[in-house]
Amino acid sequence: MSADVLRLATWNVNSIRARVDRVTDWLGRADVDVLAMQETKCSDDQFPTMPFLEAGYEVVHCGFNQWNGVAIASRVGFDDVEVGFDGQPSWGQDADAKAEARALAATCGGVRVWSLYVPNGRTLADPHYQYKLEWLAALRNTAESWLHDDPQAPIALVGDWNIAPTDEDVWDISVFDGATHVSDAERKAFNDIVETRFTDVVRPFTPGPGVYTYWDYTQLAFQKRRGMRIDFILGSPALAERVTHAEIVKDERRPGKKGDPSPSDHAPVLVDLSR
Repeated sequence: MSADVLRLATWNVNSIRARVDRVTDWLGRADVDVLAMQETKCSDDQFPTMPFLEAGYEVVHCGFNQWNGVAIASRVGFDDVEVGFDGQPSWGQDADAKAEARALAATCGGVRVWSLYVPNGRTLADPHYQYKLEWLAALRNTAESWLHDDPQAPIALVGDWNIAPTDEDVWDISVFDGATHVSDAERKAFNDIVETRFTDVVRPFTPGPGVYTYWDYTQLAFQKRRGMRIDFILGSPALAERVTHAEIVKDERRPGKKGDPSPSDHAPVLVDLSR
C-alpha cells in the first residue's frame, strides 16, 4: 500500500474467536491499515489480541459476553478511544447503553472511525424494532452535532447497519414483505443520517443491483446469490472527498477448502483514502 493511501475496512466477523486466523490473514493480504469489526461475540478478556499484535495491529474492543461486540484494529495508532456515542439509547430501562457493545470509536491516522453494530430489530412488532429506530435517531442527532462543531472533521461511520436502503439491496424484495431491514421507517432512519451529509462512499464504486455484503448460511444463499447489502461506510464531507477506491470483498464470504476456518456470513467492505 502506498504511503499516500490509508486503507479502511469494516467487517462483521460473526465471532472473532472462531475466525481470528481468517481475519488476520486477510488483513495481511489486503494490506489494510484500519479494520472495524462487529459481532465479535466475546468479552474484552476473551478477545484474541495476540494474533493481531503479531500481525502489527493494535486493537481496542468493547464486549461483555457472547452477544454483539465491536472492535477496531489499527497499524497507524489510536487516539481518543470512546465507547458509545452521546445519547445512545440502551435496551431496557436500567441498562447502560455501553453494555450493549454496539458503538466504539477511535481516531486512526487522523480519521475518526466509528465501528457500529446497529440493532437488528427482529420483527416489526417486536420492541427491539422501536429500539432500533431510537438508536438510529440518536446516532443521527449526534453525528449531525459532530459536523456542526467541526464541518471539516474526517469521520467514518462504518459497520453492520442491518438496513437495506433500496429494493435493489436485497435479492428479492417480495421475500421481505412485512419484514425488518427494508421497512419504510428503517430506510428513512438511514437516509436521515445520509441527509446530515454522511455519504455512502462505497456505492459509487460498487453499483447494483445484485451487489451484496451479507448472505445467510442456510439454503446455499451465497451460491444462489441470495444476499443483502447491509454493511456500509458513510463518510463525512471531508472524508468522502478523499475516497479514491472502494470495494466489497465478496471472496471472503466464499467457503474455503476443507479444514479452513468457516467464513463469516458478511463480506468485508473497504475504502482507500488519500492522505
